Amino acid sequence: MAAAGVGTAGASHRSGDTTVPLPEQTIGDALRLAAAADPDRRAVVEGAPSSRRTLTYAGLLARAEEVARALLARFRPGEHVAVWSPNSLEWILVEYGAALAGLVLVTANPAYRSAELAYVLRRSRSAGLFHVASHRGNPMAEIVAEVRGDLPDLREVVDLAELDVFVAGGDPAAALPAVRPDDRVQIQYTSGTTGFPKGVLLRHHGMLENARLTLGRMGVGPADVCVWPMPLFHTAGCGMGVLGALTTGATIVYVTAFDPALQLELIETERATISGGVPTMLIAMLAHPDLETRDTSTLRCLFAGGSPVPVDVAREVERRLGGRMSIVFGTTETSPIVTATAPDDPEDVRTGTLGSPLPHTEVKIADPVTGEAVPVGDVGELCARGYLVMEGYYDQPEATAAVLDAAGWYHTGDLASMDAQGRLRVEGRIKDMIIRGGENISPREIEELLQGHPGVAEVAVVGRPDPHWGETVAAFVRPAAGATPTGEELHAWCRAHLAAFKTPASWHLVDVMPVTASGKIRKNVLRDRLRTGPGATDA
Repeated sequence: MAAAGVGTAGASHRSGDTTVPLPEQTIGDALRLAAAADPDRRAVVEGAPSSRRTLTYAGLLARAEEVARALLARFRPGEHVAVWSPNSLEWILVEYGAALAGLVLVTANPAYRSAELAYVLRRSRSAGLFHVASHRGNPMAEIVAEVRGDLPDLREVVDLAELDVFVAGGDPAAALPAVRPDDRVQIQYTSGTTGFPKGVLLRHHGMLENARLTLGRMGVGPADVCVWPMPLFHTAGCGMGVLGALTTGATIVYVTAFDPALQLELIETERATISGGVPTMLIAMLAHPDLETRDTSTLRCLFAGGSPVPVDVAREVERRLGGRMSIVFGTTETSPIVTATAPDDPEDVRTGTLGSPLPHTEVKIADPVTGEAVPVGDVGELCARGYLVMEGYYDQPEATAAVLDAAGWYHTGDLASMDAQGRLRVEGRIKDMIIRGGENISPREIEELLQGHPGVAEVAVVGRPDPHWGETVAAFVRPAAGATPTGEELHAWCRAHLAAFKTPASWHLVDVMPVTASGKIRKNVLRDRLRTGPGATDA
């Protein structure tokens, strides 16, 4: 890939290819173009255990316009409407309808309890809410009834099971408003692994083109079928997945709720060419007995991201599922993808790096103190700039100023390094860095090593407060099936490859890792366990 610009010679500063077209479009523009280009091609397929509801591109446009007109009968362009639901066809129709109506969609995690839902609706000033009655034991209709009285901005509440009734209230002759590429389209609430979620303001142009360029890096086109397990309330679901398929003319088969057996079934029955997920999803598919009986030979690309992808996991995915990896790095604040590997990259690049910046994306690895690009190979904070960066955090100017500097750089808080070819490697989070007796320790290095142990299925390394050292290293390990690794065994494995100060001083075996809904390990929960939770094996 051509680099359009490089900072100071030898510095970790690269720009993605700027010769690639970057259209100025809205989501509605892209949907109308796709429906005109191939109206009968399958656009979306519901990947439910017993349902395969399907819309063509022409059908998707017609239904989305109906939803948009119904929305405009109740809301003004620019107002905020929230959707609180697991993946469904109705979710996608509300997403497209809101975009066509010039509304701002607020996404809410269906696992939220009452205080969390009220927080998001209140902070976002949502005027409408679309929800389901319940999901995985969460009594969502009851929660809505409980919190609604305390939300003065919330005028309309609609059960998604009644979406057809809602749509019938629209005026079929109503004109849809003019929407601009730079208009706000979504407020995405961050995962909240490090505190209260913040509402990320995203624009039509940013989300749409980022999706196009990300799936373009994977080589996706109209002939592709994408089996997509990511939650729609996350940018990797409603953005990278839904809008990525739209902008490339592909078919998206969205998994209604992640289950490794269901995803493997859909890959086989839908003849998927593209699939993937966060590392925890990939690990679950690798461990599932159905993998040995399912035909995954149609796969040519498997994406992975959301959290660091161990090299051993990436290579096993390629070996056993058959497609080539495309590892992506991104944040909600960048619409979301900043860098990605390509399926035709060399194996060490596509399985062991974050790839290079997407087109029209500027990246630097900065000294956290000075903000200047560090020398190639050094570790610093990954910063991004370009069309993909959020407008800011909704109604939180101080939080915005803390991550967006005057030069337009978004400071991710992630530690990374860049090689001479502009390829990146993740090194951890700035706040995850462990400082033991003045020595900086990257959890990522230790996690990569432990992931290669045959008795380890999943691992997370965090700092443990210590009165003498300040912090020591603690490792949480989910054993592989049938394995019971001991602390002594794991300690010896690390000492064979790591300095003593990097080797974990305590080991914690867990049955399951605490994760966010998007699959990221919640290290803040693990740190809390060190203060109040189960015992450990001290090595």
